[in-house]
Amino acid sequence: MTNARQRAYALRDRFVAAGAQAVEPPILQPADLLLDLYGEDIRARAYVTSDALRGEQMLRPDFTVPVVQMHMEHGAEPARYTYAGEVFRRQEDDPERANEYLQVGYEVFDRVDPAAADADVFALIADTTSGLNLRAATGDIGILMAAVDGLQTSDRRKTALRRHIWRPRRFRALLDRFSGRTPQPDTRAALLDGRVETDVPLTGLRSQAEIDARIAALHADAAEPPISGAQIDSLDALLQVRETLPFALAQLHDLSVDLPAIRTAVKRLDARANALKDRGIDVDTLEFEANYGRTSMEYYDGFVFGFYAEGRPDLPPVASGGRYDALTRRLGQGQEIPAVGAVIRPGLLVELEGGQ
Repeated sequence: MTNARQRAYALRDRFVAAGAQAVEPPILQPADLLLDLYGEDIRARAYVTSDALRGEQMLRPDFTVPVVQMHMEHGAEPARYTYAGEVFRRQEDDPERANEYLQVGYEVFDRVDPAAADADVFALIADTTSGLNLRAATGDIGILMAAVDGLQTSDRRKTALRRHIWRPRRFRALLDRFSGRTPQPDTRAALLDGRVETDVPLTGLRSQAEIDARIAALHADAAEPPISGAQIDSLDALLQVRETLPFALAQLHDLSVDLPAIRTAVKRLDARANALKDRGIDVDTLEFEANYGRTSMEYYDGFVFGFYAEGRPDLPPVASGGRYDALTRRLGQGQEIPAVGAVIRPGLLVELEGGQ
């Protein structure tokens, strides 16, 4: 047994001792579920196969989705789970990174006190990795989501912005277009002006009715007034918040004057800060970045965090996690429960300990 696997099982046993039930989700997962949750982007990062009986399947890119699906199939009662095993992700842009590695996780489903659950998970991971002096980073996707929901623009535009929160470049391009700071692309402008004509017969899967509906939606969007410069400036100020947690909270409270939609989310951050402090976390030095977590898994919709090895920018986070309440609603068939979890890469723990 390798050192990494021994460490993985030891971590899982530690999480069992913390009250979690050990589970073993299948390695093969239904591809249609993951594609529905993540969109086609996940296909470029996952290993996909198929057979006549099961259809398209993926080697699991992570554990959280199958654990949530398992839990929600048996009700939405409070529970804690842990697991250890391989995950698989293609690394075509970085061949130095492993495409198969061990992951150990800890997931908490608890509707009583989400702030306390956030703090419990973070504190457990911080304690588990304490010997390596890792740098902790935190954020809150829920604050940005609330800010988008509060924009004075159409529901269609807000839906588009929410969908691309995890694609910062696309999100910025949409903001610039919806605010009038960049013009319509030439091809779209020509289409809206009626300057596009063709006698080519229809090909592909879209019907003429679907094409006409899409063009009508583009016309409706073009008629929308631009998002005001003041709202865009406030949103930009939000995205630039990067401070230790107390100073970040002060800035966010100030910003909530111009972005009142974020007030409830900021109050949740206040409660989380107090819960973290109660568990011995030094919140005065804990980093908070409003932009953090926007390139992580797309099911996170609240608290997000990661632990990083200082001096090793070549490594991914040693541990990471976050809150994913909306995922339980998506998979709950009418039921839901607040949920938060984290994963550790035991192979990185072993590597870093060996370098000390």
